[in-house]
Amino acid sequence: MNISRRDLFKFAGISVAAAAVTGCTAATGAAPAAQGASGKMLGRHQVVIIGGGFGGLTVAKELKKIDPNFDVAIIEKNDSFMSCPFSNCNLGGIKGVSLSTLTHDYSQAVEKNGYGMLTAVVTGIDRENKVVYTSKGGVGYDILVLAPGIDYNYKGQFPTWSDAKIAKARRAAPAALVPGGEHVALDRLVKTMEDGDVVITVPAGKYRCPPAPFERASMIANYMKKEGLSGKVIILNETAEIAKGAAFKESWAEINKGAVVHESNCKISDVDFDKKEITYVQTVFKDKDDTEGTKTTKTIKYGVFNFIPHNMSNPIIEMAGVATTPDGFKKVKMATSPEKPVSFQTATDKAVYAVGDVVGHAIPPSGQSAIWSGKECAKEIAHILHGKSYSVASALPYKSANVCYSMVGENPEEAIMVNHEFMVAGPVIGSKGSVPKDETTGKFRTTGLAKATHDWYKGAMRDLFN
Repeated sequence: MNISRRDLFKFAGISVAAAAVTGCTAATGAAPAAQGASGKMLGRHQVVIIGGGFGGLTVAKELKKIDPNFDVAIIEKNDSFMSCPFSNCNLGGIKGVSLSTLTHDYSQAVEKNGYGMLTAVVTGIDRENKVVYTSKGGVGYDILVLAPGIDYNYKGQFPTWSDAKIAKARRAAPAALVPGGEHVALDRLVKTMEDGDVVITVPAGKYRCPPAPFERASMIANYMKKEGLSGKVIILNETAEIAKGAAFKESWAEINKGAVVHESNCKISDVDFDKKEITYVQTVFKDKDDTEGTKTTKTIKYGVFNFIPHNMSNPIIEMAGVATTPDGFKKVKMATSPEKPVSFQTATDKAVYAVGDVVGHAIPPSGQSAIWSGKECAKEIAHILHGKSYSVASALPYKSANVCYSMVGENPEEAIMVNHEFMVAGPVIGSKGSVPKDETTGKFRTTGLAKATHDWYKGAMRDLFN
C-alpha cells in the first residue's frame, strides 16, 4: 500500500541528522541487522531518492513537474536543508548573509512540489527486492536515485589515527563541506577568533566544489580585516592546483595584500589539536623536469583550523553495491550504450540512477552541476515511466551547464566566476571551463559578478523550494 505524501512526511518526526550511517549490505539482499530498528514496511513508490541536496531535490521537483501523477519520495537524514554553496559569504561577513540565509525548511518544498519526504537514516539497500531500509522502516521502489553527496576519508588519509582523534578533528577543525553542524561550528570558530592565523587545507583528488577552499580563504581574510584581527589565512594545498587560479591570485594580491598565503604541495602528516599545531611535508620542485623535489618537514601553529580531508562518495554508494571507480573517491560507474552514450543510470543496475557529487561523469562537483544533472536524470526517468526513450546526449553540448561564482571582496562586493560547457566525452559527460575577464577593467573580479552570486543563490533556492 502506498503512503500519501502527507502521511510520509509525518514519519519525519525527530531529526536524526547526528546519527551515523550504519550497517553494511550486499546488493542482492539486506541482512536483518541492516534493516534498522523497525522491520516494518512503510510503503512503496515509483521513484525513491536518497538525499535531499541540490541534486535529489531537483530530481524530485522535475519529475513532479513533468507528471504530477508520478509517485516520488525522498529519504533524507536531516530535517532541514543547509546550503554549502554561498556559505562562505556568511563566513566573510557579507551584508545580509547569515546561517539563517543558508537554512531552508523541507516542508515548504514538500507542500509546494507534491513529493513525499521521510526523515530517516538509510541502513540498508536490497536491490534484488527493491527495498531501502531505514531507521524508520523499509521503503520499496521501482526506480532508485542515489544522491547522497560526499563523506570524508579521514581513515584513508590518516590510517594510524584513532577514532577518537578523527572525532576530535571533526569537532575542533570542521571541514564544512557537508551541510549541517559543521557550518555552524566553523562559523562559531571564525566569529569568536582572536588574533592569529587561520589555516585551510585543500585535499588531493576529487572533492566537493574545487573553488570552495580558495573562496573561503578570501572571505575569512575579508572578515579578519573588517574586525581588525591580526594574522593571515594560510592555505596548505596538497597539490599546486588552484581552481580559478589566476582570478583568485589577482584578488589576493590586490584586495588582501599578502593576508592570504598559498602553499603548494603540502602533505599533512599530523595535527596536535590541543597544542593547535600542524605538521606537514612540503615538496619544492626546481622546474618542470624535477619529479622528485626537495621535501621539508614544517610545523606551524594556528588560531582556527579549517581541516578539509580527502573526500569520498557517501557510504550509501557502497551500501547500494553499485560498481565504482578504483580511485579513493569511488565515483559511481555510469551506464553507456550506442543508443544512450551517456546516462545517469548506473552501469550496475537499470533501476538505479545517480546524480550530484557521486556521478562518474567528468563534470565539476558543484551545486549547479547537481541541478543540471538532476534535471537530465529526471527526464531520463520520466521517459522510462512513460514507456519512451531519452538520451542525455541530445542535450549536449550544453553551454553554461555549470556557472560557479566565488565572492572575493566586500567593499565593494566583488566576485569571480567560471563557466563550464558540458559535452559527450566517450562514455561520460565531459566539461570545459573558462574564467572570463571584464573587457573594460581587464580584471577577473567585478561588482556585477557579486550581484550575480546573490542572484544565483536566490534563484536556486526559489527553484528548489517554491
